[in-house]
Amino acid sequence: MREFEKMGRNDLEFVLVDDCSPDDGATVRELRALVSEYPNITVIELASNSGQHNAQMAGLNYARGDVILSMDDDGQTNPNQLPCLFKEFEKGYDIVYAYYPRKMHSKGRNLGTWFNQWSLRILTGQPKDLKVSSFWVIRRFVRDYAIQYRSPYTRMSGVFLRVTHNVSCVPVEHYQRQSGTSGYTMRKLFRLWTNILAFSVVPLRLAAVVGHVAALTGFIGILCVIVRKLTNPASSAGWSSILVSILFFSGLILMFMGLIGEYIGRIYLQTIDTPQYVVRQIDEHVPAPGEE
Repeated sequence: MREFEKMGRNDLEFVLVDDCSPDDGATVRELRALVSEYPNITVIELASNSGQHNAQMAGLNYARGDVILSMDDDGQTNPNQLPCLFKEFEKGYDIVYAYYPRKMHSKGRNLGTWFNQWSLRILTGQPKDLKVSSFWVIRRFVRDYAIQYRSPYTRMSGVFLRVTHNVSCVPVEHYQRQSGTSGYTMRKLFRLWTNILAFSVVPLRLAAVVGHVAALTGFIGILCVIVRKLTNPASSAGWSSILVSILFFSGLILMFMGLIGEYIGRIYLQTIDTPQYVVRQIDEHVPAPGEE
C-alpha cells in the first residue's frame, strides 16, 4: 500500500486468490485475517488447484477497478518496482508487462523461459521486442474482453493479445524467493506451455507441410528405386532401408495424429463447459456496527 501511496494512488482494491494452497488451510486463514482488518481486501478461495493463469482469470472476474495489476505472492516481484510499470503505463499503453533481465531461477528454468518466449513469437505472432510475465498492469476494457474467454486452457498473454496490440514492457529487478519453493514442476511447465495451442493453428499447418514434404520424399524415393531397377536389374531390395522408412513415416503419422487429437480433445472439453476454476468461498470485509 505504501508504494501506491507514494504514487498518489489511494483508491485501492485487493483481490487475493488462493489457488487451493496445499498447507491445510494456513494460507486461507492468513488471508481471512487480512479481510477482517482491511475493508478493501477480497479473498477468492478456489476449490481445486486450477493453475496460475486460471487463478489470474478468477481474480480478473472479481476485480472492479479501472486499472488492474497482477502480482505473484512469492516476493520475487517486489512492490518497489511498481513505479516502473506505471510510468510506462501512463504513456497510454493498454497493457504493460514487467520482464526480468536477470531471473533468480536455475539455468534450466531460464532456458525454458527463453524457449517459451520464442514459442510465443512463432505461434501467436507476439512482437519480437515484447517480453511477458505474470507481473502486468491493464486497463478496464482489456479485463472486460479478457474474461469472455472461457476455455480451461488459459494463457494470459494469448488472451490479452487477442484484445489489443497497444502493449509495452519494462525491465524490473527479480528478487530471491522469500519462502518455500515454486509449485511449477517440469510436467506443469510443459502443460502450461501447451496452452499456447489454444491461440494458434501453426502446429496444424506445420503438420500439413511436413506431410507434404514426407510424401514428396517418398515419391522421389520410389522413382529412384524404379530407375535403379531398370538400369541394374540384378540389384536387390534393401529390407533395412524399407524398415527404417516405415518406422520413420509411421512415427510422423502417429505424432501428428496425436497433435490433432490434442486439438480435438480441447475442443471437446470446451463444449462440455469444463470450468476454468471453481470458487469454494469468497471472503469480503463485513463492516462493524457504526463502521461506514
